[in-house]
Amino acid sequence: RAGQVCRLVAVEGPQVGDLNIWNLHNPRERFWASRTRQIHGAHVTTYDRLWSCLPYLRPLVTLIADTIPRTPTPAGGRCHDLLGTRCDPYLYKLLDDRDFNVTCHNNLTRAIAPYHLTELDVHDVLNVFQVTGLDPVHEIYFMEPSPAKKGDYLEFFAEIDVLCALSACPSGDLSAWGWDGESGGGDPLATCKPLGVEVYDVPPALLDGWRSPQPVQVRSVHDAPLI
Repeated sequence: RAGQVCRLVAVEGPQVGDLNIWNLHNPRERFWASRTRQIHGAHVTTYDRLWSCLPYLRPLVTLIADTIPRTPTPAGGRCHDLLGTRCDPYLYKLLDDRDFNVTCHNNLTRAIAPYHLTELDVHDVLNVFQVTGLDPVHEIYFMEPSPAKKGDYLEFFAEIDVLCALSACPSGDLSAWGWDGESGGGDPLATCKPLGVEVYDVPPALLDGWRSPQPVQVRSVHDAPLI
């Protein structure tokens, strides 16, 4: 709920999580990864905000704590990724004609079904605890194993009432990820660990004078209010 704090925890060690966020009362308003990336950068951390899509454009949540070091890896990778997106069964089918339904897209779709949402509502994610970057020569996307340790967390403050879905990625910490296992070797399932979700109430005195942000108000091309 608005004014609460949510903490995403690496309970037993490194594990990537794919996060989707919607306005609880209006799922058409949802997290917009590309605008967030333009505003804050390709990897987010404390005090960055996760913004909603048009025609709303307001912060859904604000990141308030992050225990992952911000120092880039030797290859230039950083954590909490907005460059990539969720794994999905369509890509597996396209690349090697494999029917594979153990993906973050599947997990997120299953998670939101009780709220009368479908896979059409699943959107680009924040890859929590995931290290990524771009090759400086060819700008090719790369991933590296998650650096999260047991007890590490990313924490956010809910600016409005939100519905969140989090998939513990079936590729685990990405140390064994690869098409048919060729990149890291081994079975990714062996690297999978649980993720924890904790929700805290904020003392009312700390919220004195605070209120949820409102959508940006503009006029449409038809010269009438959009919302």
